[in-house]
Amino acid sequence: MTGVGTTRMAGESPHVTDTGTRVIPAPAVPWTPREFEAAARARLAPEHYDYFAGGAGDEVTVRANEAAFGRLSLVPRVLRGAGRPRTDVTLPGGRAAMPVLVAPTAFHRLADPEGERATARAAAAAGTVMIVSMASTVAVGEVAAAAPEATLWFQLYVQPDMAFTETLVRRAEAAGCRALVVTVDSPARGLRDRERRHGFWDLPEGMACENLRDGGRVRPIVMSPEISWEHIDLLREMTTLPIILKGVAHPADARLALGHGVSGLLVSNHGGRQLDTVPAAVDLLPEIVAAVGGAVPVLMDGGVRRGTDVLKAMALGAGAVAVGRPVIWGLAADGERGVTRVLDLLRSEVEQALTLCGCASVHDLDPGMVRRSCR
Repeated sequence: MTGVGTTRMAGESPHVTDTGTRVIPAPAVPWTPREFEAAARARLAPEHYDYFAGGAGDEVTVRANEAAFGRLSLVPRVLRGAGRPRTDVTLPGGRAAMPVLVAPTAFHRLADPEGERATARAAAAAGTVMIVSMASTVAVGEVAAAAPEATLWFQLYVQPDMAFTETLVRRAEAAGCRALVVTVDSPARGLRDRERRHGFWDLPEGMACENLRDGGRVRPIVMSPEISWEHIDLLREMTTLPIILKGVAHPADARLALGHGVSGLLVSNHGGRQLDTVPAAVDLLPEIVAAVGGAVPVLMDGGVRRGTDVLKAMALGAGAVAVGRPVIWGLAADGERGVTRVLDLLRSEVEQALTLCGCASVHDLDPGMVRRSCR
């Protein structure tokens, strides 16, 4: 892959690139998630935009994640004298100034030359957690060095080679990561038609999954159907870092997880990128919350686009949410500044929605403040 997109500034007139691709004009000043996405799409090479935006199969789950929030309504309380709301939360890996974390997403250098460094600096400025992807295009140690104030967690696919898995864990520990987010919904890679159509099988020359360097080579990520609860037990023996399982969708698995020393669950359908037709993450959330009964925090990702979405998820029991694609759109639109603007937008929307709901903090939210419609 050699395409690196365009560097046209948002708001310029549409033109045809030297590869013949027509660039759609983006909003001059993106303010909403949709506008950030439009600006990102205008700048990214088509195969890279589709890599970030696309999902498995017919992308039923991709659409469902956002649509599910539209079927939920907030029912505010009034005259509670709550004052200016607090947005901070306590999580297994420490505190965050807001309940919106940066979800693990691969290949940030496809969106901006600074890649994960820029994302980490923006997360640090927002006082929130960045979950660094195992498939990041900047090594986790370099991400930490570029943003010393950032709170980092490390996303891990357990590898069948447990010795190399331990190498990855030690790299995360050495970088100062405060938790491991272990993705468990990927015994095989999802079939994504957009990527197949473009023939997008590898990174452009000069980019690699830097965390996977092993001597003189970069290892592939192995997604193995043999990974089991036994591997989680081995991982638990390997490190004292909190372990959060990402991709738990069934309440039976949530209950099983409690017996394997995990510190939290992250309800996720991988942004619709693995098994298509899995329910929306926010629809899965209440059953997972009920299954663990408060024994460990439950987080979620998938479809969160506005501050009101954050409140709906937290009212249904989420301890925090993570956002992936909106961060990528900000990064592609305007680098570090774009990510900062996306995170600032979400925080301001959370504060305003809490105020309008009569809540002094996110901890005042409860299931009675959410109604579900049939539309």
